[in-house]
Amino acid sequence: QVQLVESGGGLVRAGGSLRLSCAASGRTFSIYAMGWFRQAPGKEREFVAAITWRGSSTYYADSVKGRFTISRDNAKNTVYLQMNSLKPEDTAVYYCAATKNAAYGTIVVVSPTVYDCWGQGTQVTVSS
Repeated sequence: QVQLVESGGGLVRAGGSLRLSCAASGRTFSIYAMGWFRQAPGKEREFVAAITWRGSSTYYADSVKGRFTISRDNAKNTVYLQMNSLKPEDTAVYYCAATKNAAYGTIVVVSPTVYDCWGQGTQVTVSS
């Protein structure tokens, strides 16, 4: 099994920055792709960013493109989400996810249904 633990959330003013981390443990060799999602109160979970575990492909939601950057450190089994120029509408619980499906070894994964491992989430609140 793979366990994911997010950290780095908090309260920040609009225009500020935060860096989220997602540490993977367990059978990390079985991870093929990872992503970040977020869920605001009363809204559905939405895709934020994704990265392949073995390659270098990344993909972003239009709402965060140019402001957020996803990256990974395979040696630390950690994926990061650098969030700059934060807006109040970025307020949400942020979740990282991983898929062990080898079909996605070089493909970024946008759909949450493909991911089979999820972290517990970390709260990000952006004040205006």
